[in-house]
This record gives sequence, structure tokens and C-alpha cells, in this order.
Amino acid sequence: MNSAETPVPGAPAQDETDQILHLARLVQSGAGAGGGSEPPLTPAQWTALRYFARANRFSRTPSAFSEFNATTRGTASQVVKSLIGMGLLQRRANESDGRSALIEITETGRARLRDDPTAALGAAIAALEPGLRAALSEGISALTSSLARQKGTPVFGSCRDCRHCDLEAQAAWCHCTHSRLDAVEMGALCIDFAPAARRA
Repeated sequence: MNSAETPVPGAPAQDETDQILHLARLVQSGAGAGGGSEPPLTPAQWTALRYFARANRFSRTPSAFSEFNATTRGTASQVVKSLIGMGLLQRRANESDGRSALIEITETGRARLRDDPTAALGAAIAALEPGLRAALSEGISALTSSLARQKGTPVFGSCRDCRHCDLEAQAAWCHCTHSRLDAVEMGALCIDFAPAARRA
């Protein structure tokens, strides 16, 4: 075998890395397409729209989104501003912190999410055999936590998997924000998330 035919050695777990990156490209392909007269959205705008649809009341700020999207606050603010201009997000006063504003998704924004390019991936994950899906979820969580620690960035997750959260009969108590959480908030994204052992 000559040098042209010799495989180039890859980094550890290169096959898995390439597959994850390829999967991300497949998900984002066609992400900018708009429906009808709607303006197309960039991948960053789709990420912001999904984020503000899922974030809890403590995490719906441009600065929290910048942490989630691993980008600068200036870049995150520009993405948020563009979606506000399209009527997909709206800004309102933050009653608990006058220094910042809360960003809320509008009804128009929720309607736009029906065309979310990640829907096909969600359907494919939902169709997995339960054991494989559980293993995938656990593996993704471990990878995300590991990379976040390396880069010194927050790990986002939901209250039901957070060590700050105490479960109660009808709701839950968050020791970080000193707030009671309802069932809807238990599944929302939170910037104060701290991974805990998974609950059955």
C-alpha cells in the first residue's frame, strides 16, 4: 500500500465525532427555508426560537441565551433583536430584576415552530427502542457535561433532573431560586441547572 492509500489515523472516537457532526448537518439542511411569505430563519434564529419556547422564567434573558448558544452576548442580542423585529419574540420588563428584560415567544413564534427543522430528528429519536433511547439520552448528557466542564460553561437541563429540585406531590421546590415549580416548569430549560442522578 502506498502513502496515497494509507488511511490517515483519526483522533480518539473520530468515527463517532464525524457521525455527530454529520447528523447536525442533516438536521440543519434546509433550516433557512421559509414557508410561503414567511422570511427564512438562520440556524441561530431557530435555536433562539426553540430556546425561548422552552426556557423557564429564570432563564428567558439574552444573557442566558448567549450561554446556552455558546456565543457572545452581543451576537445573542442581535439574534434576539432580529426575531423581535419579525414578531416571533417580544421583550417585557423583568419584575424580579430591573437590570434585565425577559424575552417571551409570541403566538406567531409558536406557530413558526411547527416548521422547526429539528422535528424530523425528534421523531426519529422518539421511534427508537426505549432502551436505546435511554442510553442515547444518558450518553448525550454525559458528553454535554464533560465538554461544558472543559470549557467552563453552564450545563443546561430541566428541573426534573436537577439536584436543586425537591419533588413534592403536586409541584416541586427549587433551592436555587427559592421558588415553587409547577409541572410545566419541571420540563423547562434552566440556566441554574446542576446535574443530579437520574430519577426513575
